[in-house]
Amino acid sequence: MLFQLSEEQLMIQQAARDFALTELKPGVIERDEHQKFPEAQVKKLGELGFLGMMVPEAYGGSGLDAVSYVLVMEELSKIDASTSVVVSVNNSLVCFGLEAFGSDYQKEKYLKPLAAGQQIGAFCLSEPEAGSDATSQHTSAEDKGDYYLLNGTKNWITNGSTAGIYLVIAQTHPELKHKGINAFIVEKGMEGFTIGPKENKMGIRGSDTHSLMFNDVKVPKQNRIGEDGFGFKFAMKTLEGGRIGIAAQALGIAAGAYELALDYSKQRKSFGKPIYEHQAIAFKLADMATQIEAARLLVYKAAWLKDQGLPYTLAGSMAKLYASKVAMNVTVEAVQVHGGYGFVKEYHVERLMRDAKITQIYEGTSEIQQMVISREILK
Repeated sequence: MLFQLSEEQLMIQQAARDFALTELKPGVIERDEHQKFPEAQVKKLGELGFLGMMVPEAYGGSGLDAVSYVLVMEELSKIDASTSVVVSVNNSLVCFGLEAFGSDYQKEKYLKPLAAGQQIGAFCLSEPEAGSDATSQHTSAEDKGDYYLLNGTKNWITNGSTAGIYLVIAQTHPELKHKGINAFIVEKGMEGFTIGPKENKMGIRGSDTHSLMFNDVKVPKQNRIGEDGFGFKFAMKTLEGGRIGIAAQALGIAAGAYELALDYSKQRKSFGKPIYEHQAIAFKLADMATQIEAARLLVYKAAWLKDQGLPYTLAGSMAKLYASKVAMNVTVEAVQVHGGYGFVKEYHVERLMRDAKITQIYEGTSEIQQMVISREILK
């Protein structure tokens, strides 16, 4: 069992760390407070090749492995989870889905600009009445011969207004239930496609989350991904990889909060000595460090399995379930270590605590991960 990273992976990790500190940290509090999308920062990430990391170079990507991807997610998330979720969705859901299941035409037209960072993608599965129960798709796609007529609403869509390319899951054959669902590529600007107001969220406030409305949107037949009825399987297969990205985000949020708490414990004095010399604080730090290391091993293992072409459903769900729990635990304790200062925005940890919560919800709630894990271990 080899635990060390390669030279290339270490270089990528350092590049992401440097970017987070120099490009993301300045202004991160302001972006959170004003719900400002990190447009300039995302553009630079695209130029650096971080928006299509695992896509082959032939399609405009960086041709890197999943371990490198989670290293980048971890480092960016230490500073700004609102930016890292853009990286996650574009890499794990949109680019992966198109690369793995798209046609040559779809890869040429849509994957290339997405992987090169010229466009941002969005993954549209959730609906007002279809969250964890993804089989209950009310958005419909009526087959009209050479095109589909798309009608319905999607909720909680990351990159909702900034994306140019949307992967939309919709029901074509209701009588077939989940076997009648399809996945489509929809472009911003298609007639009948409108974007709702931005959600006012507790965390990842810099990320733009919107509802999307489709009213008789004509989607060309060539924009359907895979065979007729492949949509539900497409969504589930894509989300399996997405869980690894969100697990890495949760890991990064936890690690970022821990590093802030550790530094603060060395600077802050109480009863005549640095607070880390008090056992109450030292033991908190010990527990935080142990939980983070355990989460890191789960996340890296899931990414490694994906790189090896081995089954990673169980590992990915375990990584997301545990890392998101650690993110909540560690950020709450980081605020506690900071005391009153942890409750104000200037010290960053309160934002990390707010950002941590969503990792237990999106791309499969913790309860869904428990369902997946129990199903896998009982096979």
